[in-house]
Amino acid sequence: MDFGLENIDYSRERVLVVDDEEGVRVPVTEMLRHLGFQADGIGNPLKALAAFEENAYSFLLTDVRMPEMDGLALIKQIKERFPEVFAIAMTGYTREYNYVEVINVGATDFINKPFGMDELEAKFKRALVERNIRKELNRLSITDSLTGIFNQRHFYNKLKDELMRAKRQRRDLGLILLDLDNFKEYNDQFGHLEGDNLLRSIGPIITQSIRYGVDSGFRYGGDEFAVILIDCAPEIAELTSKRIMDSIEKTCGIYASAGYAVTSGEISMEDFIKEADEALYRNKKQRKTEALEKLEQIISV
Repeated sequence: MDFGLENIDYSRERVLVVDDEEGVRVPVTEMLRHLGFQADGIGNPLKALAAFEENAYSFLLTDVRMPEMDGLALIKQIKERFPEVFAIAMTGYTREYNYVEVINVGATDFINKPFGMDELEAKFKRALVERNIRKELNRLSITDSLTGIFNQRHFYNKLKDELMRAKRQRRDLGLILLDLDNFKEYNDQFGHLEGDNLLRSIGPIITQSIRYGVDSGFRYGGDEFAVILIDCAPEIAELTSKRIMDSIEKTCGIYASAGYAVTSGEISMEDFIKEADEALYRNKKQRKTEALEKLEQIISV
């Protein structure tokens, strides 16, 4: 995993500096802008709360001692409303506030006044590296290592959330289940390494066959795969199923079977999966029947 500092782009980060002393707030804000951050300054912590409601800040840099609301209370409220925000506390009163006290309200770090640009940048770099590590660990925890698409664990969580959203928004949700025909025989004939190579190629096929950032592909287990289709009519689910099956046949030289179900959310997750699974079974049975009929025709000729 590469979390090198060269991958950090300050220009994508937005910082709100909160300090009632203009002589501190203005130069610190300019310091952050010089480093490349998008930075705004506010002297009132109550106005800072309103600013967070209106803007997508990724950092809060706040003084601890302020009138109307102290910085620790501000950090606590911001973290409760926006848990992804990084908060850094700054103060010249080190005897009144300790590191543990600041961290306990949700701050990421603590910096003593006066400070220079290098020390300030180091605090921000550390926070950004920690965020990148957490993001990467989270990505790995929901990704199937072989195919590169989402894993079964994430499938159940995602499907549960999307069913609730479909019911709330009264929109259709599609589910495709598919598996590879005769995969066991393929493994027996060519070996498990080739079987893994085959499975590895399915991930990109599914990803390229669905809407990026909207639909999601999953390895459901073994040679079984699933696709969740957002705001999807039955005909779209059918077309997507066929597109994936055709692409697997063209790219991998093997057949796949698929079944789909569509709901507006008025169904349990278990029944929704069962409905798609039964459609998959019917499709697989139909394909076998068609294959036998073709074989009988060839033999009769």
